[in-house]
Amino acid sequence: MLERIHCENIKEYSRNQLNVLCDELRNVIYSTVMQCGGHLASNLGAVESTLALFYTFDFPKDKIVFDVGHQCYAYKLLSGRYERFGTLRQKDGISGFPKRNESEYDSYDTGHAGTSVSAALGFAKARDLLGEDHAVIAYIGDGSFNNGLIYEALNSLKILGTKILIVLNDNGMSISPTVGGMHDILSNTENAKRVESIRPLEQFGLQYMGVRNGNDLEEMLDSFAEAKEKLKEGSVLLHIATKKGKGYAFSEEHPTNTHGVPPVGTPAQKEYSTVLGETLCRLASKNGKISVVSAAMTEALGLSDFFEKYPERAFDVGICEEHASVLCASMAAGGLKPYYAIYSTFLQRAFDEIIHDVCSMDLPVTFCIDRAGISGADGETHQGVFDLSYLSLSPNLAIFSPKDTEEFQRALLWSETYPHPLAIRYPRAGKVVFGKSEPIELGKWEYLEKAKKTKLTVLATGERSLLIAMKVLQAVQEQGLTFDVVNARFVKPLDEELLGGLKGRIVTIEDNVLQGGFGSAVNTYAIEHGLGVTVKNFAYRDEFIVQGSVAELQKEYGVSCEEIEKYIVAALTVNE
Repeated sequence: MLERIHCENIKEYSRNQLNVLCDELRNVIYSTVMQCGGHLASNLGAVESTLALFYTFDFPKDKIVFDVGHQCYAYKLLSGRYERFGTLRQKDGISGFPKRNESEYDSYDTGHAGTSVSAALGFAKARDLLGEDHAVIAYIGDGSFNNGLIYEALNSLKILGTKILIVLNDNGMSISPTVGGMHDILSNTENAKRVESIRPLEQFGLQYMGVRNGNDLEEMLDSFAEAKEKLKEGSVLLHIATKKGKGYAFSEEHPTNTHGVPPVGTPAQKEYSTVLGETLCRLASKNGKISVVSAAMTEALGLSDFFEKYPERAFDVGICEEHASVLCASMAAGGLKPYYAIYSTFLQRAFDEIIHDVCSMDLPVTFCIDRAGISGADGETHQGVFDLSYLSLSPNLAIFSPKDTEEFQRALLWSETYPHPLAIRYPRAGKVVFGKSEPIELGKWEYLEKAKKTKLTVLATGERSLLIAMKVLQAVQEQGLTFDVVNARFVKPLDEELLGGLKGRIVTIEDNVLQGGFGSAVNTYAIEHGLGVTVKNFAYRDEFIVQGSVAELQKEYGVSCEEIEKYIVAALTVNE
C-alpha cells in the first residue's frame, strides 16, 4: 500500500484501510532500521499520531516541526520518500532527521531537543505577517519538554499573539527514562490528576485538550480534528500518551536499548563509555567527592553501574545541558569532584556556561566528551567536529584527546587530582591499544615513532588521527622513507618544548574542523615563535558534514590516508 501512497490521497482511505497502513508503516520502519540502523522505538510509537496528522492537515502547506526528529520516519514515508527509504542514514541517502534540502515537506531541520516550540512560533509569526493561512504544529516528546528552551518559547506565546498546535508525545522516555519534575507531572497514573497538574500551562495562552491515546488511530483522528477547530480560537496543547516501541514486543520492553540501533551484523567494539563507567566507579569507591552528571544519557554514556552503586552522587538532570554545566560548577565550588559525561554535539548547547561558570572560576569540572569527531550516520546535527574549536578559546581549560581506551583510563585516573577544568574528548568505539604509554603530565606529548633522521613530523591528536598516521607511516616505510609520529594528546596546552624543537615540516591531523582546532593552534604557535617550519594541516573543511560512515566522511571532507600519504611522500622526496 505504501508505494501507492501520496499525502493527497490519504484522506480518501477508510479508517480500516488507515489501520492497515499503520501496520505497514511499522513493518517498513522495522525492516529498514534493522538493515540501515537508526532510531527504532521512538518511530514505532509515533505511527498512529503521524498518520492522523497527515489525514487531518494539509502538508506541506501546513508546517510541522519535529522536536529532535527521532520520530519522523513515518512522516518521511507518507510524504513521498518510500522509494528511497532503504537508503536511510546512508551516504547520499535519506537522513534520519528532518532536512529542508531533502523534501518540501520538511520545513525545519532538527536534531537537538527543545527547539520545536520556538521554531513553530517563528513560522506562525511569518505566516501572520505575510497574510498567509496555514496551520503550524510542534511535535515534541516529554523528554524534550524538560528542556529550558521550551519554557522560554512558552513565555513568548502571549507576547507574540499567534496560534500554534503543540502535540506533546508522552511516552515516559527520552533516550533514557525521562526524569525531573515535569516527568512526575506527566507520569501521574491517575489521568484526572495528570490533567489537573498540567492544566496550569493554559496560563501561557494554551487551550489544553487533556490526555488522549496516541496509539489508537480512531482517537487520534478525532482528536486532531478537534484540535484543528480549536486552533481557530488560539493555540492548542494536545497531550497524547504513546508506547515507545509500539508493535514489537522486544522494543516495547527495552525502549532504551532500541532507541538507536546499529544495522544487524555490526561487529561489537570496545566503547570508551564502558571504560568511563568502570573507571569512575573505581575512583568513587575510594573518593567520596567523585560525582557524575548526565543530561538524559545515562545508559548510552556507560554510567548505569555508577548510578546503581552511587545513587547519592549520580545526577541525571534530563535534557538540560546548560543546567548540568552550572550544577557541576557549583558542586565543584562546594568541594565535590564532578564529571559531566555528554556527547560532543550536545555540549555545544552549554557553551556560555562552560566559559562563564566553569572556566572563569577555574573550577575542577571534568567534561567527558563522547562521540567526538565524526559520528557518522546521524548527519550534520550530530557530528562532534567543533568541540576542539569552541573549547580551545576558553582560559583555564585543558583539553586531552587519548590515543586509545587504555590511555583514556589513565587520563581519568590522572584527572582525579587535577585542580582545574578539564575536557577529555573521544570517539564512540576504541579499536586499538598502541602499547607504549608515557606517564601523563599536563601539556606533554609522546613519540610513537622516532626516526634517527627525518625532516618531517606528524602531530596527530586522538585515536582516529593516530591510526591514520600509523597507517601512512607503514605505507611510506615500504617505500624506503620514514617520519616521526607524535601523540599530541594535549590539545591545550600544547607541548611547547617538543613543538619548539621541531625542524623541517610539520603535519597535523585531527578529527575536528580546521578553524580554531588543533592545527590552527600549532600554526599560531609556529608563527608567533618564528619556528621557521612548514606546517600542513589535515582537518575537516569549513562545511557541515552530512551522514555516512566515518571512513567515507573522513575521505570526503579532507582527512584521508591517501591524501596524507601523497603529501608526505612528496615532502620527503623533494630535492632528493
